[in-house]
Amino acid sequence: MKKYNILFYTFLFALFLSINTIVDAQDNNLDFEERNVISIYWTTLNQEEKKIYLFSYMTQVYETYDALKKEVGYEKITQWYYANKAETVFGIFDQLEEVNLVEYIGWIDEYYSHKEFQNNSFMDALVFAFRFQQASGETIWEKYENMKFDKIKLKNE
Repeated sequence: MKKYNILFYTFLFALFLSINTIVDAQDNNLDFEERNVISIYWTTLNQEEKKIYLFSYMTQVYETYDALKKEVGYEKITQWYYANKAETVFGIFDQLEEVNLVEYIGWIDEYYSHKEFQNNSFMDALVFAFRFQQASGETIWEKYENMKFDKIKLKNE
């Protein structure tokens, strides 16, 4: 129970911090309309805070999916939530013994470092991180190429 209290207070702190960040961005005449609040907030966090935020986000997705199953069963909304949010989070949870959260954080940082992605949701960044973490290759380019070619199927297969 104590762990959930810490996560709740961390979430509240993050919310207030993100509001403050938006105000600062407006004051500094940054072109923040091209960025969503989460990408701005994410860049203000240090490594430990990113771990807390990421784990809190994944826990929230898990708990929401669990609540949906209990409240409405496996109706369309539960199926949609699983396909669009929970499946990725469950995949990351399944790999936590083998893959450190720091690797996912690095890929999320990479995602939000590109201006064309800075207005996308955190879930988009998390999907990117999950896919690139799984892809073979050492560099982002090798991983991209391997992911692209993984989709090609031979006619005989």
